[in-house]
Amino acid sequence: MRKECKMKRKETAKVLSQREIAPGIYDMWIGTRLAAEARPGQFLCIYPRDKSTLLPRPISICELGEDAESLRVVYRVAGRGTGEFAGYRQGEPVSVMGPLGNGFPLEKARGKKVFLMGGGIGIPPLLELAKELEAEKQIVAGYRDDKLFLKEDLQKHGRLYIATEDGSAGIRGNVMDAIRECGLQADLIYACGPMPMLRAIKSYAQEAGIPAYISLEEHMACGVGACLGCVVKTGGVHHHTNVHNARICTDGPVFEAGEVEI
Repeated sequence: MRKECKMKRKETAKVLSQREIAPGIYDMWIGTRLAAEARPGQFLCIYPRDKSTLLPRPISICELGEDAESLRVVYRVAGRGTGEFAGYRQGEPVSVMGPLGNGFPLEKARGKKVFLMGGGIGIPPLLELAKELEAEKQIVAGYRDDKLFLKEDLQKHGRLYIATEDGSAGIRGNVMDAIRECGLQADLIYACGPMPMLRAIKSYAQEAGIPAYISLEEHMACGVGACLGCVVKTGGVHHHTNVHNARICTDGPVFEAGEVEI
């Protein structure tokens, strides 16, 4: 088991490999010492070279290398920053900061039957989570169509169930439809994906009386909690700000679903 990250730092890393694995979806391995400190559910900030893009891009960690000196990110090209990243080639430098965020609480799942639920670009963080969990893993992945990126990787670490919006593979619909159609049950949920999916999972978990840990996606400016640009409402008063808010970049991105208002 890796130690919990105590520090974050910025460094110049190196691109080990990159390839397009689905339309607009890129898979990049990065050589970096940050890998030794990272945990499932944490993320990196990657800095574009084009200074006019101004801010780093937060990207979830998909997988950690066995050598503890490399990690994998899988991301969607969504604008100028990620468009620049897609052009990086093997051997080129890449500026990164991390590991950031709190990660998933692995100890909660030990010996239990667990759902790992991901939608779209929320699927990549499930891979390292599935590798490290000591549990009976049911991986439920939701895609737009039959471009099932990471399918083979996920199948190695748990029972995989697939839903597609257009019905071209697996169950037609979303991850909740897959659970219902397949008659699945679990003691605990870990999830990452778009907000409508997370809202549905929170509601399902409350009705079923099971805990759910959700990783929230949000635009970020600094990534280290200084700007308060990525906040979520909470049920209790936050110890740092003394308001009903938490910072997704530092207090999260993973929260117990009942703690946050989404």
